[in-house]
Amino acid sequence: MEFFGIDLITLIQAVGLLGVLFIVFAESGLFIGFFLPGDSLLFTAGFLASQGYLPIGALVAGCFAAAVLGDNFGYAFGRRVGPRIFQRRQSPLFNPQNLEYARRFYGAHGGKTIVLARFLPFIRTFAPIVAGVGGMRYGVFVAYNLVGAFLWAVLLPLAGYYLGSSVPNADRYLLPIVLVIVAVSALPGGIQVFREYLRYRREAPSRRL
Repeated sequence: MEFFGIDLITLIQAVGLLGVLFIVFAESGLFIGFFLPGDSLLFTAGFLASQGYLPIGALVAGCFAAAVLGDNFGYAFGRRVGPRIFQRRQSPLFNPQNLEYARRFYGAHGGKTIVLARFLPFIRTFAPIVAGVGGMRYGVFVAYNLVGAFLWAVLLPLAGYYLGSSVPNADRYLLPIVLVIVAVSALPGGIQVFREYLRYRREAPSRRL
């Protein structure tokens, strides 16, 4: 089964459980992980667990831990390195004004963003980094990180496992189901995060006055 040019079943069978956990960790907080197939990978891994390729208990527990640790790594990186990067006044992206935007946005909407970003490709990689850059309170970050990791890294593999265990010849429907899951999970969160960000960017100049 190919998903955006990646044969997920072959990939998972090749890298095994540890490889899946590393991919989850990388996509949750490493810059290099933004292109990895998170939602589809988790669902397909759960499906393969139902076929005996992976232990479902270790898969679910490991993915949850990898997602939490990955987000924490991204947060720590953003908190430690981010403010120095944003002091580059010559860059239109990395400048003190955008750092202030990040701080204000995550102060008001950070928890919701951390949870919703789990289901948004690309954004889920950078959300914890920006939360660290913006100085989101660590205790709040951890709480929402745990919620988001549970919804994403636990429920998606279990959904794939349930499909493979209960539906005969489920492999026929795997790709369409994965596409639907990715679309349905990403659309509401993407719209909400984008609306909140645009609203906050509009209000930010007046708040500084």
